[in-house]
Amino acid sequence: MKRRISSLFNPKKEGKKAEKTTREHSIEGMTNLPQSFSIGAGGGFGGFGGVASPSLAGAGASANNDRNMQSAEQLVLDLSNPELRENALLELSKKRELFQDLAPLLWNSCATIAALLQEIISIYPVLSPPTLTPALSNRVCNALALLQCVASHPDTRMLFLNAHIPLYLYPFLNTTSKSRPFEYLRLTSLGVIGALVKVDDTEVISFLLSTEIIPLCLRTMEMGSELSKTVATFIVQKILLDDVGLDYICTTAERFFAVARVLGNMVGTLAEQPSSRLLKHIIRCYLRLSDNPRACDALRGCLPDILGDTSFQSCLRDDPMTRRWLQQLLHSVNGNRVALQAGGFDHML
Repeated sequence: MKRRISSLFNPKKEGKKAEKTTREHSIEGMTNLPQSFSIGAGGGFGGFGGVASPSLAGAGASANNDRNMQSAEQLVLDLSNPELRENALLELSKKRELFQDLAPLLWNSCATIAALLQEIISIYPVLSPPTLTPALSNRVCNALALLQCVASHPDTRMLFLNAHIPLYLYPFLNTTSKSRPFEYLRLTSLGVIGALVKVDDTEVISFLLSTEIIPLCLRTMEMGSELSKTVATFIVQKILLDDVGLDYICTTAERFFAVARVLGNMVGTLAEQPSSRLLKHIIRCYLRLSDNPRACDALRGCLPDILGDTSFQSCLRDDPMTRRWLQQLLHSVNGNRVALQAGGFDHML
């Protein structure tokens, strides 16, 4: 599957090859892969115009896969060697999707996950006061990219979760520095969480809620870059779409209004700096909140008026799905003003 993050990050300077690698992450995937080798590429063999027979092409692909796997195994072994680890992190993060079943290899090889966690823990002291350098940020982001690979794989996802590895990333999401090294660190950490919630699984949602992921996402939604805000809002959206997540956020007025306040602030910011991608996730969050009767009643008093006028008409011109969500939201919130028998959040407060 094509990965989109490289089109989102476009770094202005490339004196740091490793730094470029760490930006190639997103809520959907990780990297634009180099073109695979092919026996029929180029000028071909013996004047046959570069056209290989199916049997030759198949043999070539198999041999290439074997070479890739041997290379992956060696690089994974190198992770356990402190002197070779930095290069291994870089090479594996760049080529992780070129290596089949890299996630099980990372998880099941001796001391590999421990080495990745060691990389993460090693920079805790520079988080406060914020003295994280680009080189350190890049190196840890490469380690996080490999953890995202593990979090994405169906054979290792629950093992990853049951080991409570996401908790090691939470200190990065709790930072407030807006410098580039910290922003990349937040974004890559969010990518790992995003990989977990991308597959609908109530057990994943319950774990994240029990470890207080919502306040960390709200922090990023308030002060992160557009891309970090988008990934954090996507995570909140996926949590809300699960019944357990919706019930959790709508159980108390404090939780609901904390989420609604941040969503409202982002809508106000988007009025000046539109982003159709971010707006899409915000509207989906609002629409899901409106499925809860008390939350829907409360939205009548806190849903931004700007969503009901033409301010975002041009922003959503090419997104009929989000326009339909917005229409459903406005109808749910404004189209039915019958008082709730159980009372709304105002009654709870």
